[in-house]
Amino acid sequence: MNPILRPVAAEFSKIFSTRIWWILALVLFGYIALIAGGLAAFLGGVENGSISPDAVNSGGGADLSTLGDLPPLIYSFAASVGYVFPVLLGALATTGEFRHQTLTPTFLATPKRGRVLSAKIISMFTVGAGLGLVGLAASAGLGALVLNGFGIDPMLADGETWALIGRTVLAMALWAVIGVGLGVLVPSQVASIVIVLAFTQFVEPLLRFASAVTQITADIGKFLPGAASDALVGASFFTLASPGGAVLESWQGGLVLLAYGLLATAGGYFTSWKRDVT
Repeated sequence: MNPILRPVAAEFSKIFSTRIWWILALVLFGYIALIAGGLAAFLGGVENGSISPDAVNSGGGADLSTLGDLPPLIYSFAASVGYVFPVLLGALATTGEFRHQTLTPTFLATPKRGRVLSAKIISMFTVGAGLGLVGLAASAGLGALVLNGFGIDPMLADGETWALIGRTVLAMALWAVIGVGLGVLVPSQVASIVIVLAFTQFVEPLLRFASAVTQITADIGKFLPGAASDALVGASFFTLASPGGAVLESWQGGLVLLAYGLLATAGGYFTSWKRDVT
């Protein structure tokens, strides 16, 4: 058997022997379905005239004409909002090893720690892609039905739509790798959960809004992980707040996102993964 296949199989067994993966998957589906379905109904109503645009813009809100095609925006919610779930799962899968001291028998079975970490990255990359499909089932599945109900073409026959769907799956997989890297870098489960939630739900959104103030800060802000993820996917609800803002090319966003995961993993490997865990 290939030396990497056995530890990869062991990592999948660890993941699916717990309930956390399907709990997060269910919450992800419900969360994205609520947001994507609700906004698809609201924006679809505005676009087909069921809801007056004056009701939206009277309060000085964003001009909805800057959104462009509506379906890609709705479908992108799977990653632009749901990315916190693969990060959490990746972090929990790693920090749980430290918390429950399951690394000891793992390292006894596979003494090469780098191989164990590589197996964890491979397995979580795959599971993250699976969470991407779950999120898309909510955003693209339900979103397309709602848009079609308002007489708006869901663009599911468009090749670019399916390219966006594929990039969304890739983005979610890369976010899971970032979660693994964070869990290795910050072995405390409580601390890693707090960092994930604080950064993804508060810190980065504020930084992204603040970075749109000037061209210099915008050029820096486009390298934030969430901005890189949106660039990879190719659409984001952040266009509501900062239409025309600085963005990376899709392939650049993917490389930046991958770099975050690899840097966090490498840092954690040398600071905590190689330590004595007994």
